[in-house]
Amino acid sequence: MQKADTATTTKMNADISEETLQHIYRVIEENSGKAGAIIRVLQQVQGIVGYLPPAVLRVIATKMRMPLSEVYGIVSFYHFFSLVPKGKYVIQVCLGTSCYVKGAERILKTLKKDFGLEPQGITPDGKFSLSTVRCLGACGLAPVITVGQDIHRKVRPSQLKEILSSYE
Repeated sequence: MQKADTATTTKMNADISEETLQHIYRVIEENSGKAGAIIRVLQQVQGIVGYLPPAVLRVIATKMRMPLSEVYGIVSFYHFFSLVPKGKYVIQVCLGTSCYVKGAERILKTLKKDFGLEPQGITPDGKFSLSTVRCLGACGLAPVITVGQDIHRKVRPSQLKEILSSYE
């Protein structure tokens, strides 16, 4: 990279630490030329940063010589990529038919009221984030939520404080 390019890149990505930037560069270099490199890079970088903020997407697009719009298109297409920070624990509330009929909406209202959590939101301490999903495949156990990898079945809004307090 030439000096002018380095100065521009540094200014453009001032909100990314130098250590993180170097880690991102290594990930890109390690995957360069491999089939599906962009998906691998995005997955690995999301693992490093926790999500894919605009500054990170710009770095990836620039270093991989891709239009930013193409990188953004990939990130916004696949559900496993996130453009917003996620909490240490991601809460998923199933909104499939069975879960919805059996109280998923009440669970969402309680999460908002008691924890200040909205879908795609995160608690101020960064401990929990919330997303909704169409189906978790456990209709007979409705309503269902997941916290991280843990599945909680037949959840009542009154159980949420106890469930979430078990996560440190």
